[in-house]
Amino acid sequence: MLNLFIQRTAAALAFVACLTPAMGQDLIARQAPVDKKMRAVDSVEIQRLFEQENLTNPGEDLYPSWEDSYINMYGNVPLPSEFKIDLRNFCMPTTNRIVTSRYGYRPRFRRQHKGLDINAYKGDTIRAAFDGKVRVVTFQRGGYGNVVVIRHANGLETVYGHLSKHLTKPDKIVKAGDPIGLAGSTGRSTGTHLHFETRLLGEYIDPSKLFDFEHQDVTGDYYVFKGRGRGVLLGKHDANHATAEGDVAQAEEAVTYQSSETAQSSRNSRAARNTRIHKVRSGETLSSIARKRHTTVAKLCRANGITTKTKLRIGQILRYS
Repeated sequence: MLNLFIQRTAAALAFVACLTPAMGQDLIARQAPVDKKMRAVDSVEIQRLFEQENLTNPGEDLYPSWEDSYINMYGNVPLPSEFKIDLRNFCMPTTNRIVTSRYGYRPRFRRQHKGLDINAYKGDTIRAAFDGKVRVVTFQRGGYGNVVVIRHANGLETVYGHLSKHLTKPDKIVKAGDPIGLAGSTGRSTGTHLHFETRLLGEYIDPSKLFDFEHQDVTGDYYVFKGRGRGVLLGKHDANHATAEGDVAQAEEAVTYQSSETAQSSRNSRAARNTRIHKVRSGETLSSIARKRHTTVAKLCRANGITTKTKLRIGQILRYS
């Protein structure tokens, strides 16, 4: 009888031993989708923070400084041998389609015309071509007249001249399509029009290589700058962007995803709303990052749970607010 009890007990223990790993695997399997979702939320939030940072400090890896008094203030800053400019998510600065004066040398005036003149009527709304930050809002009597310069997250700076009125101010973050001025004929101008320029580090790029005013579209998804006066287009932009059905489908998917995440992801998003991040680059130290972000090393350490002796890694994400 005792032997039978021992045999049954041993069999039960063996069954439990076999069952435990399976139960553990089932638990891991049930948890995995949740962990994957949370990682997705974190990735989305980090991407949102990077986009916010790109708007707050557009082109910071490319441009040496920020100056709100001078339109072209780069002097002999070295140009990159190649730079890819994202032309997607654009807005045409004006709905007018007629180009009255093109980029290039003007024999009549014996000078270079460094932009496009687009026909416009006084008071027409002029809009930001891409997301970015307004750098200059000023008046030049003998030149651009009322002018706005915007630095964009894609590396471009766009110039809007001869405006009758400014509708923005320096350091304002704008989205593509935001009104920034009204068309006019101020400054050195013989009639109402928009003078429109595109630049990279002060180097002029023919706007017609990027924008097709006649068809109210950009000329490609990307433009690869390859030095003075040279560049290539990549991809063909879909002027329709997305269909209404696609927009609805995306909205429905977003609602479903949000409802399945519970209140935790919403709390995470609210907590991160005021978070500012910095991605560590080669050669940077806590001191150089603190100076760049107008904070202190002590605050950086507290915000990130590190010490002054912590070795920074290239690509590491640091919070600075």
